[in-house]
Amino acid sequence: MIKIVDYGMGNLRSVQKAFEKLGFVAEICNRATDLADADKMVLPGVGAFRDAIHDLQRQDMARPIHDHIEAGKPFLGICLGLQLLFDVSYEDGQWDGLGIVRGKVIRFEDQPDLKIPHMGWNSLSFASDAPLMNGIPHDAYVYFVHSYYVAPADDSVVLARSNHGQDFVAAIAQDNLFATQFHPEKSQRVGMKLLSNFAAL
Repeated sequence: MIKIVDYGMGNLRSVQKAFEKLGFVAEICNRATDLADADKMVLPGVGAFRDAIHDLQRQDMARPIHDHIEAGKPFLGICLGLQLLFDVSYEDGQWDGLGIVRGKVIRFEDQPDLKIPHMGWNSLSFASDAPLMNGIPHDAYVYFVHSYYVAPADDSVVLARSNHGQDFVAAIAQDNLFATQFHPEKSQRVGMKLLSNFAAL
């Protein structure tokens, strides 16, 4: 069973519908106890880092996320769900994250004519191979909406990069953990292929 973490932030239903369209059952869970038996877990998210980490902790969902990943089960973070995995975010202050992936979350640097947030379609450049990207072209276009991006302490976790005035990390892979800055559920055929790859792990 694929379980989608509902901590009050994120386009949960669109992620669930994408899996259902592919023929996979995905359940939205808003209680920590419901996450314990997940075969695969998805952490989506849209909004402010501070509010998201507060709600995860308030609903006692941080521990099941840690336990799932430590058990070696497939895990997928999406957008804010990627950023929450890191040590610290500097979005409107300084906020501790889940600390599962070493590194930080920082804002795009202001540049003339550079629109922030980075919103719309952009291409990927793969930095490594992972089953999540099987069958996806190396210059595939995907859909982004974000003002902050992750800066891992160890580049070996970087799966793909993109560029918006500067190179930034678009996806990571670390053993059974995968996460994307872009939204697979909004990325049409490429995104559906990625979600299908994840569900088939």
